Amino acid sequence: MDHVHLARALFGMSLGFHIIYATLGVGIPFMVTVAEVSYALTGDHDYAVMAKRWTRGFTVLLAVSITTGTTVALQLSLLWPKFMQLVGQVIALPFLIEVFAFFLEALFMSIYVYAADRIPRRWRILSVLLVAIGAAASALLITDANAFMNAPQGFRLVNGRAVDIHPWQAVFNRALPTSDFHVMMTAYMAVGFVTAAIAAYGLLKKSHTERERKHQYKALMLSLALGGLFGLVAAISGDSAGKYLAKYQPEKLAVAEGLFQTQAHAPLVIGGWVSGTRQDVIGGIKIPDFLSWLATERLDGVVLGLNSFPRDTWPPLFLHLFFDGMVGIGTLLIFFAIFAWLVKTLRKQHEYPFPNWMLGVTVLTGPLAMLAIELGWIYACIGRQPWIIYHVMRTADAVTSAPYVGWMFVLFMLLYLLLAIGSITVLRFYFSRHPLSDDIDPSAPKPRRVVWLP
Repeated sequence: MDHVHLARALFGMSLGFHIIYATLGVGIPFMVTVAEVSYALTGDHDYAVMAKRWTRGFTVLLAVSITTGTTVALQLSLLWPKFMQLVGQVIALPFLIEVFAFFLEALFMSIYVYAADRIPRRWRILSVLLVAIGAAASALLITDANAFMNAPQGFRLVNGRAVDIHPWQAVFNRALPTSDFHVMMTAYMAVGFVTAAIAAYGLLKKSHTERERKHQYKALMLSLALGGLFGLVAAISGDSAGKYLAKYQPEKLAVAEGLFQTQAHAPLVIGGWVSGTRQDVIGGIKIPDFLSWLATERLDGVVLGLNSFPRDTWPPLFLHLFFDGMVGIGTLLIFFAIFAWLVKTLRKQHEYPFPNWMLGVTVLTGPLAMLAIELGWIYACIGRQPWIIYHVMRTADAVTSAPYVGWMFVLFMLLYLLLAIGSITVLRFYFSRHPLSDDIDPSAPKPRRVVWLP
């Protein structure tokens, strides 16, 4: 790789690894809040157990999320110094406010974890709600900085220097509403399917008692309901994001659909491979007029194609595959959640209406949901190329000239490998030592366990 692509690969690897833990860090507190409220409304102890066990997992994941988030912040300064110089002058406010959002999350997380059994239920719910609000605020503020990169405003660039700076205009940029809302909905959707996958895996294990199976089934249905609901909302927000792209970032929309020629009655293309030489999508399914409708709400609406822009400003053509993967996975997950609830309704006479093959598919929905998150961020960031700040600063002009990027790539890759193995090992060890039966019936006698680290 050349210097620019190596720096992009390093930062992309760091951001991609961090996104996994950041998404879980946003979604799990929300799931815990829902479980606590459900327990307060129904008095069903199973919801209290869900909240307790999800919180235990969250505490481990939060530590890794803080570490990876710190490395991303460090790499911004090391790899993109010219970018950070401009950002520090114009869009520093979200980073500063995010510190207070993190303090809010950490403070009430400590109260919830260490004092939950000593405070009234309403204060326990309030504390975990503030954890969820702090986690969401952190994500929204960081996403705002990314939105600014797609829709820079609040300053003028004169001879390479930012002048006439208005920080609040930069904060409330036109990409903020669609970006922030879509990020939050997809995070809640993804974590819903992750917890559903964990519950389905528990139901597939023959070693569980009947009492444990009933608990896992409740967790499964709650998670599928939330995952499907937020999936539908995310699809609606995705439609709004598409209309934003058509108006303000037409190159990104054009590459997503493999559209080269500006045209009315533009077709929506599903699947296929975008060929730059043939300037068409090979093997895709075209739905006439539908892209025009989605972009402009008119069947004869004009959608700009890639040929309307200089060739050196085209995003990579392979992004069509990433976009289709993101949308395809999200659509399948929504339909699967709806199908699961239909099966539950039609087979309501069965205590456990899902056959094993459906539970097996549910186990796959968790990894698929996280894959969709990754594909979405790849499309969002690479789709802006060659700009690091859209139509203001090119990525090649922002990169560091230091020669250590190759060594950094190797060292950070080893760090992330260590963090991944460490977090998985700690979670497996902890939940092996504290099985579900201990939380469901704390008064039952505990067998002596010998647990080896995997």
